[in-house]
Amino acid sequence: MSASVSPFVQGTDIRIEGRAGGTLADIRFAAKDLFDIAGHPTGAGNPDWARQNSVPQRHAWAVQTLLDAGATLIGKTVTDEVSLGILGENAFDGTPPNPAAPGHVPGGSSSGSASAVAQGLCETALGTDTGGSVRVPASFCGLYGIRPTHGRMKLDGMLPQAPSSDTTGWFARDSATFARVSEVLLGEAPAAAPATRLVIATDAFGFAEPETAAALEPMLDRLKRLVPEWREDLLAPPGLVAWGRAQRTLQPIEAWETFRAWIERDNPRFAFSVVRGLVLGAAAPEAERGWAALMRQETRGRLRHLLPPGTVLALPTTPFPAPKVGLPLSALGPIRDQILCLCALGGLAGHPQVSLPGATVEGRPVGLSLVGARGADALLLRMALAMEQG
Repeated sequence: MSASVSPFVQGTDIRIEGRAGGTLADIRFAAKDLFDIAGHPTGAGNPDWARQNSVPQRHAWAVQTLLDAGATLIGKTVTDEVSLGILGENAFDGTPPNPAAPGHVPGGSSSGSASAVAQGLCETALGTDTGGSVRVPASFCGLYGIRPTHGRMKLDGMLPQAPSSDTTGWFARDSATFARVSEVLLGEAPAAAPATRLVIATDAFGFAEPETAAALEPMLDRLKRLVPEWREDLLAPPGLVAWGRAQRTLQPIEAWETFRAWIERDNPRFAFSVVRGLVLGAAAPEAERGWAALMRQETRGRLRHLLPPGTVLALPTTPFPAPKVGLPLSALGPIRDQILCLCALGGLAGHPQVSLPGATVEGRPVGLSLVGARGADALLLRMALAMEQG
């Protein structure tokens, strides 16, 4: 069983004051240990990465942007190994606590960042999202979390995993802080008006556990009152399982390509579940890669159809609340696969997605996600504010 630990990387003592008088001068933030901080090794959640790679000399773009806005950096946070995880359990560094669901995982791979914000240790924290690594912890820990439009933000100084899906993301406990931080990082204020149309993904709600779908109904009712027009539709006509399989094919292939030179050079240590994914990526047949690429193309077309300007789509962020810490390996595969079926649209289509807190199942949080057209990040911020105010 993974031991519960501090959300901050052990052996690091980092505090960097933000620019005096900045708009975020009252904000403390943390950065997932995939973001470079000048003069400090980037550990990436693996005991060999920092030892075998050079210490960065510049801050990552996202870190520097928050510092320039006045926010104060208070530390680096634990991550699943090289971001290859969705539950937040690290075999080397342990499992950051989930204060919203004690004894249950915080979600990953941005586990420490979500844990630090949920514990009130900082107002916001940087994470990364490839297959759900901000959205899932946001859901499990009862936080606001965002996966921005893919390609919108600079990723300088952020350790890549699968570049065609990688994004920076962040967390907050309340919508006002979430919007302030988002405005700085996105360079855009929340939209002036809320969405005019809502699409409810009936297949996604049907895929979620019944208790989760029921818990999200009051949030859906509130959302419906905010828009003039709403309807139900299928998110994934080929099946959410097909979308999950496509992301589960493409992401390990790219991860193997990203880390191959390091692995072949240094033969680093990995937990079994991490190395298994890398091996699957290395061994993926060309036909499977081709099928997954076509499914990605189909996914993007479907999202374009569902999300014309002014429209948002609603679905459960995760199919269930946080599982218990320390489940056996045999139980983890099906859990990860179920989660990825709902999260795959992020990496496949690259649309912006915000997870909103506000529902619980047996006391454990579950999030409601809003997805917008590519570039409509500001509209999702407006909806997050409107939902909390409404």
